[in-house]
Amino acid sequence: MLVLVAPGQGAQTPGFLTPWLELPGAADRVAAWSDAIGLDLAHYGTQADADEIRDTAVAQPLLVAAGILSAAALGDVVPGAVAGHSVGEFTAATFAGVLDDTAALTLVRTRGLAMADAAAITETGMSALLGGDPDVSVAHLEKLGLTPANINGAGQIVAAGTLEQLAALNEDKPEGVRKVVPLKVAGAFHTRHMAPAVEALAKAAADLAPADPKVRYVSNRDGQAVATGAEILERMVGQVANPVRWDLCMETFKELGVTALVEVSPGGTLVGLAKRALPGVKTLALKTPDDLDAARELIAEHGVA
Repeated sequence: MLVLVAPGQGAQTPGFLTPWLELPGAADRVAAWSDAIGLDLAHYGTQADADEIRDTAVAQPLLVAAGILSAAALGDVVPGAVAGHSVGEFTAATFAGVLDDTAALTLVRTRGLAMADAAAITETGMSALLGGDPDVSVAHLEKLGLTPANINGAGQIVAAGTLEQLAALNEDKPEGVRKVVPLKVAGAFHTRHMAPAVEALAKAAADLAPADPKVRYVSNRDGQAVATGAEILERMVGQVANPVRWDLCMETFKELGVTALVEVSPGGTLVGLAKRALPGVKTLALKTPDDLDAARELIAEHGVA
């Protein structure tokens, strides 16, 4: 069984979209999306520097566009399940047929702008904790006033809060944590700091008519498979201000009997977690089009084409 997954914010790097735009028809698709959402995706994906693409309002639609492009390059694939980490849920919603490409990108553009506005209210950020016992780490974060915004499994938790709280974490790590790594994001996502963005996103989502998923859609709110498009959209809206439970998504993959996992562009982060949490599962990250042939071979073995 194959699962197709999409990464979240922080996975982007300067120029990562460049090789994907060389595929037939890709540049035209990206130009049309750019016109629809009022953002030059090709420029930001090929020429912008790390600070420019760290901007939440830019990073989110850029990641979704790259995920859609790279998945389309695989051909007609019917995975056993799809899932996305944070903003990757919008990419996964296109895989499942819940939203079409333009609707997903338009909504995620609203999400990025609203989250950027919310992040501007207070200086906040996120840091990954590597190693340690999850229960011990969560208790320690709460003592410091931080939120365990992403519980990713495989020994990784992402803390979110004010810059002052994150500085205190650097000086006082939870017992057993090897390292605290600041993330390339511009706010404390999936926390109470994002509450203002939920209202803006809910208003925009009200105009959409989501379809029910054509393949199993695993929600990162609780790792559960969700059967209706309406509930998927509702969860995607609320998830902005609530923790991501990628650990529970991987538990679901295990229960479903997943044998292979492919992460769309800019892949790597979720494959790294899967290698530690899902031993025996074959994994592949679509970093560039050079990875497509290997991905197709894996899909032919484990998926339905």
